[in-house]
Amino acid sequence: MSTRTPSIHDRIVAIIAEQAMLDPAQITPESSTADLAIDSLGLVQSILAIEEAFDITIPYNVNEPEKSDFDISSVGRVIEAVERLIAQRA
Repeated sequence: MSTRTPSIHDRIVAIIAEQAMLDPAQITPESSTADLAIDSLGLVQSILAIEEAFDITIPYNVNEPEKSDFDISSVGRVIEAVERLIAQRA
């Protein structure tokens, strides 16, 4: 009997769902932080939790988001960016 390891997608959705106080099933790749009613503090907490979960550093400055190479426009974009960071680390 094998235990399925949660995918990157599932782990990120779970982190974002926790911050947004939503059921993960309510979150789609197209969902934006605005759609999910995540404020700037929730966004920072999500980013910190994602960094900790995947042992990565996300190049995002909440004070200057327009200068970031990390796209937070949707959950799908966050997942893609995290996957790239993990691949670069390997």
